Amino acid sequence: MERAPGGLDKAVASGGNQRRFRMVPVRYLLPNMITLLALCSGVTAIRFALEDRYELAVASVMLAVILDAVDGRLARLLKGTSRFGAELDSLADFVNFGVAPAVLLYVWSLNALHTLGWVICLVLAICCALRLARFNVTLDDPDKPAWANRFFAGAPAPAGAGLALLPFYLGFLGIIDEGHGWALAVGPYVVVIAMLMISRVPTFSGKHMGRIRGDMVLPVLGLTVLAVVMLMSYPWEFLTIVSIAYLALIPVSVRSYRKLRAADTRGTGTIAP
Repeated sequence: MERAPGGLDKAVASGGNQRRFRMVPVRYLLPNMITLLALCSGVTAIRFALEDRYELAVASVMLAVILDAVDGRLARLLKGTSRFGAELDSLADFVNFGVAPAVLLYVWSLNALHTLGWVICLVLAICCALRLARFNVTLDDPDKPAWANRFFAGAPAPAGAGLALLPFYLGFLGIIDEGHGWALAVGPYVVVIAMLMISRVPTFSGKHMGRIRGDMVLPVLGLTVLAVVMLMSYPWEFLTIVSIAYLALIPVSVRSYRKLRAADTRGTGTIAP
C-alpha cells in the first residue's frame, strides 16, 4: 500500500495519543488498485495460455490494456499521481505487455522453433523493458517542445503488446491455421514489433489530447460507443482492424512529426529534438 509522504509519524511524547501511520487519501489508492487489477489480469493470461485457453489468455491481456489506460487518467483526474504509482505502473506494464505476450506467443506458436523461438520471446520482453525505461527517463524532459507531446518515440508498450498478438487474432478468425505451423512467419513479425517499441519512430499519442470542440462531442461519443459494441460483439475482427490501422497510421504520424519539427525549426532557428 502506498504511504503518504513522511511515512511514520513520530510518537507523541505526551497526551497518550500515538499515531503510527499517516492517513492516506483514497485518491492515491484507487489508481494503484486498478494497476494491481491489470497486473492480475496479465499474470492470469499466462495461466490461461498454459491451459491452452488462448482466447481467454488474449482477452486477459486486452483487459490489462484497458485497465492501464484507465489508471493513469484516473490518477490525473483525482490528482492522485505519485512516484510510487508511477513505479508500480511501469513494473505492471512490463509483466502485462512484455512477459505475458512473450509467454503466450511461445506456448501457442514459437516453441516450434525451439531455442530460436525462445530467443525471439526474450527479445520482445527485453524491448518492452527498454521502452518503458526510456519513457520514464524522458517523461520530464524540460527541453521537449509542447508539440512533441502529441507523439511517442516508438510504439508504446500496450500498443506493442496488442500488435504482437495480431497472429492470435488471425488464428481465431481462421485466417491462419494452428500457430505452430506459422512459427516461421510469426517469429520475424514479433521481432519487427519489438524493434518498433524501442525505435525512435514517432507514433501518435492520445495522452495529451486537450478538450474536445463542442461540435465534436456527439461524434466522439458515437464512435466510442460503436468501438465498445464492436469490441464486445466482434472482438477479433475489431482488434485485427485496429492493429492494421495502427500500422498504417505510422507513416502519417512520421510525416506529421516532421512537419511540426520543420515549423518549429523555422520559428525558433534551432533544431527541434
